[in-house]
Amino acid sequence: MTDPTRRAVPPYPEMADRDEEYEYRILVLPRGISRSEAWRLLTDHAEYGRWELARVQVKLGGVRRVWLRRRIMRVVRTA
Repeated sequence: MTDPTRRAVPPYPEMADRDEEYEYRILVLPRGISRSEAWRLLTDHAEYGRWELARVQVKLGGVRRVWLRRRIMRVVRTA
């Protein structure tokens, strides 16, 4: 089963032209998470999963949606 927070398509159509070689993960951070906890979570994703920050959206109630992206590695057979 695939992870619903991971997708190979960009979250918004305007990102499609320049982001064909990326996969995306969407994190939803609830209102109660402090900035230091969110920073720690994003740092762990960046350091161990090689994700980079693509977009952050703060909703009216304080919920944060974070789009992370990482380059898709294409392996070419040499033999």
